[in-house]
Amino acid sequence: MIETLARPTAVKGPRFSGHESFACRYAWLPKAYAALKNDPALFVNEEVAMLELGIGKNMVKSLRFWVDVMGVAEATPADAHTKGLKPTSFATQVFDREGYDPYLEDVRTQWLLHWKLASRAEAPLFAWEFLISHWPLPEFSRSEALAAFNRESRRLEGNHSEATLGQHLDVFLHTYLPSRGATVGVEDSLDGPLVDLALLIAVGERRNDAGRFEPVYAFRREAKPEITPALFDYCLMDFWKRFRGEETLSLRAATLGPGSPGQVFKLTEDDVRARLEETGGRDYPRPYTYQPSAVQGLLVRVAETPAITLAAVYGRGSEHV
Repeated sequence: MIETLARPTAVKGPRFSGHESFACRYAWLPKAYAALKNDPALFVNEEVAMLELGIGKNMVKSLRFWVDVMGVAEATPADAHTKGLKPTSFATQVFDREGYDPYLEDVRTQWLLHWKLASRAEAPLFAWEFLISHWPLPEFSRSEALAAFNRESRRLEGNHSEATLGQHLDVFLHTYLPSRGATVGVEDSLDGPLVDLALLIAVGERRNDAGRFEPVYAFRREAKPEITPALFDYCLMDFWKRFRGEETLSLRAATLGPGSPGQVFKLTEDDVRARLEETGGRDYPRPYTYQPSAVQGLLVRVAETPAITLAAVYGRGSEHV
């Protein structure tokens, strides 16, 4: 039974850079999908990519990073040496012209992209891994998070500069918080697709060690009805399959485990339990049963149950299986 709250050992360590200090923009992913569908070698020549995508050179590098970590494109063995990328099955099903959400308008797509960012087991993004799955307090300020980043970087023997850590933290914040202020440039004022989730909210201000007031942030940990049963189950099974061969999963692991639905979606234990106990509202075979317990609830995998597809997540029956 999976009881531990440790994440499976990552093949590659956490990533602190690659985004070129740019958070992902709202229009970037659908645009990148359409361009890569026509030309998998799009990012091989940055000058060509700049013209095709209508963005600057550093943004091209940033976009290549985001299509990778958000599961929109992947390198194929044949293209590994040329840096070629092809759209993933996920991207094709979602962003294709006849896909489920070609213009990134559905909140389920936004939650799925957040899931892919925050639940990565291999080469996780450090800020997402640390703040979403391991931050021990109910809130944080930028200076507090940056100080913790420095401590953790030293523990990992990463030797990252404070500038690198600060840029990485700012990209995390800008991914979930709306832009503010009239001095923000046109490109920087364009928020990304995860801002609408309101997952991270400003809850006040307090003085930092320098005596200045700075914003304090907290994750919105509450029931989120927009995360449908199918979306929750899809992500739960994605989390579970990382523990190969395990036929059971504890409620605690599903709620508090690093990269778990409870942690990534910031759901309370009561909400996760209620979701697991609810047997209706699904038009697909549920791949697990839930055994309540006063001590520790337990999920048990149902053998030979079909995998939950994106068709189920988007309520489209058996389409695009």
